Amino acid sequence: MTSATRPASGRQPTIAVIGGSITGPVTALLLLHAGFDDVTVFEAAPASAPLGGGLIGLEHPALDVLDRLDIGQSEFVAHDSEAIVQMTVRDRHPAETIRRTYPGRNTTWTLLHQALIRRLPAGVLHTGMKVTALVEQAGRPVLRFRDGHTEAADLVVFADGRSSTGRRLLDPERALRYAGYVAHRGVADIAPEPGLRDFLRLQPCPGVQFNLAPVPGGCDWTFYLNCTRTEYAQRFGADPTRRVFALPRHVSPAARAHVDTHAGLLLPADHAAVVHATTTRMAVPVLDITPPQRMVWPVGAGHAVLLGDALAPVRPHTARGANNGIEQAAGLAAALTQHRKYRADLTAALHGWQRRHLPAAVAAVHRGPVIGHQLGLGTHQPAQ
Repeated sequence: MTSATRPASGRQPTIAVIGGSITGPVTALLLLHAGFDDVTVFEAAPASAPLGGGLIGLEHPALDVLDRLDIGQSEFVAHDSEAIVQMTVRDRHPAETIRRTYPGRNTTWTLLHQALIRRLPAGVLHTGMKVTALVEQAGRPVLRFRDGHTEAADLVVFADGRSSTGRRLLDPERALRYAGYVAHRGVADIAPEPGLRDFLRLQPCPGVQFNLAPVPGGCDWTFYLNCTRTEYAQRFGADPTRRVFALPRHVSPAARAHVDTHAGLLLPADHAAVVHATTTRMAVPVLDITPPQRMVWPVGAGHAVLLGDALAPVRPHTARGANNGIEQAAGLAAALTQHRKYRADLTAALHGWQRRHLPAAVAAVHRGPVIGHQLGLGTHQPAQ
């Protein structure tokens, strides 16, 4: 790779997408499908790094975006149930069951990520490229990477997740805040009942929630439990705002015992058995952030934008994380297409995109602490 040079007048913009998880590849694919031919995705993790993630709920607008990318649901949806079965649990037995319909489908990070990466043309994705700085040079945004490489672009799209380098560079006042509870995760090769198809949500008592859904070969579960910052550091080896994902190697025996004990005390026996049988565990501290006030920044004659979790990570109970990112990516592609095809003013197009999508992102940030408080989870800190 060599640093890009300014395109001649009338040529397409050079676009650098930072982040190779979900929102970044979706953004790149949308732009490629729209006819942009100078799009590169830079992912910080090396190709050899272990990858994985939990359950993702996708609503109809996000599913429609994937349809437009010719990614059929059969590729990433293992079970097409739209049912959410919510059970109140008392003395480890279901006491009340409410069944409702989710306007979307459930998938896993792994299935969706694989489907997206398969669609990226060769040479678009570059791994092991950790961004360290964004500067202006000769009137253009220039990215600097940890290995000393530099890359110029007309537009830099930061879709690099909850611990976003882009957010630290562009909007450094908005730091992550720990919300006081943890989403303990696991994928088991057994299920609490044969033929499980629906998403299950168990609520044994305030301060506890257990979610479980079928995935290929078993089930994916998330166990929300309150946890102090000190306890998190003791169980997972670092502060929650620094270790925003606890990988299997970070899960201590004490963390495993803590989850197993609470499963045995609070969950029905068959659900507790699923937890106890799960060998590989992960954990995600639930985090808050001050709501964003903007999505677009000028860098010389170019621009940089934040979207998805890089813009505003939200609590998982909102089910808006992946949906926000995908919907924002689709809106960005539409705005850029108007610029490319009809010479719409790029700055105005980007600010129009911001005006349409920023309110939904802010609303999701505010909604998370409200839901957490209703469930008795963590510390109730309304978003500022």
